[in-house]
Amino acid sequence: MVKVWDPKATHGPTGKFLVRYHYHVLCVILLISALIAFGPGPQGLTMEGQRVMGLFFLCATLWVTGLIPLQITSILAIILLPMLDIMTSAQAFSLFGNSAVFFILGAFILSAAMIDSGLSLRLTCLALKHFVYSPKALRNAILLIAAFASCWMSEHAVAAMLFPVVMGLVKAMGFEPFKSRFGQSFFFAMAWGCIIGGITTYLGGARNPLAAGILYAEQGLEISFLRLTSASLPIVIIMLTLAVIIMNRFFPVEPVDMERARRELEGERDKLGPLSRRELHIGLLSICTIMAWIFLHGLFGLATIALMAVSLLFIFRLVKWEEIETNVNWGIFLMYGGAIALGSALHTTGASEWLVMRAMGDIELTPLQLIVLIGLLSLTLTEFISNVAVVSVMMPIGLTLAHTHGVSPEAVTLAIALPSGLSFIMPMGTPATAIAYSSGFMTQREFVRYGTLMNFLALAVFALVAWLYWPLIGMN
Repeated sequence: MVKVWDPKATHGPTGKFLVRYHYHVLCVILLISALIAFGPGPQGLTMEGQRVMGLFFLCATLWVTGLIPLQITSILAIILLPMLDIMTSAQAFSLFGNSAVFFILGAFILSAAMIDSGLSLRLTCLALKHFVYSPKALRNAILLIAAFASCWMSEHAVAAMLFPVVMGLVKAMGFEPFKSRFGQSFFFAMAWGCIIGGITTYLGGARNPLAAGILYAEQGLEISFLRLTSASLPIVIIMLTLAVIIMNRFFPVEPVDMERARRELEGERDKLGPLSRRELHIGLLSICTIMAWIFLHGLFGLATIALMAVSLLFIFRLVKWEEIETNVNWGIFLMYGGAIALGSALHTTGASEWLVMRAMGDIELTPLQLIVLIGLLSLTLTEFISNVAVVSVMMPIGLTLAHTHGVSPEAVTLAIALPSGLSFIMPMGTPATAIAYSSGFMTQREFVRYGTLMNFLALAVFALVAWLYWPLIGMN
């Protein structure tokens, strides 16, 4: 089990302050939320809109501070929406049935089956063994394999799967913590590959399905699996190229024992034994499911295909429920329902439009400027709070901005979802970074130094792709 560093729990001055004064801070947040919801109403905002603004402040603040788990905050949103007479209980709870929730449920279960069976680790070792002829080639292979795997599995699951393999290779090659820059680069390659690859499809993390789910709930627009990939792939390719250049420039090759690295990989593969029928069948089902998501999405829908794949896993006894219970993060689905319900309430009451008009005033932005600004805000926020929380906070506001500035809601949705997944600096930004940090091979200062460079490049690449490429595929 990889111990993931959680700086918001007890580390750092902010984390320690929130722990020590938990109830004091909570009371202040509740008081301010109540004043917003029930105080004198501002001009142009309905009573329901004022109340949902108070609820939005409460949830957004709790998501940012982490005073209570994200999932419980979302449950509070569901509870308070009918209690504050913003929408009926039936309306609020029905949003848990959003298709995005069931799609990510199926994707997570399929990913858990691949990891539990050992198939994902076997494929990783099989791919890496072809690159042990050169230390630089092995490092680049880790980057690319992490990115490719994160296209089809949750990026934090990929990082957790790769971590022991990378640690074994680094130790086998004789690198020591804090002493070898080249050894550090293997963990950067693992983390950066997971982060960059994770934005490619709906399977790399929760933020893309959540953003698409909010878009569908509010405006009835759907972004297909292939549409998302076509918009994100240029960013992924350019960022992977830049990551290779940065590692070659700042982490030069050192003398290593590649024979020991080869033996380490062979040992990992030998532990798995011969390919089992279970692994083969899970692999075939995964390939069929991905093909169906790409080519049959319009006929059946992503969620229906995902749940059919899950049903087949159990029908053919390829997994046991106990395995799924252990390997799936069930709390994320509670987060989904509450975030989608709150976003819908902000939209239907007109509160998000009122907020945008007050915040933006008469500021005139071109469509490209708006998309880049939203991308900058999303990327910056996700360094400090969960990217799922960033999507939950930004989507209602972003969709209103899209309406007022004549920008495609589809473009704004991806301008929130994609940059919010490109967090390279802080360990709390993404589990992949936290797992790499837990290796003990680098300091936080080094993470900030190279992560800041990667963040700057990510924003520049995003802006370039949004400017030159997105209009070519009708997304502007």
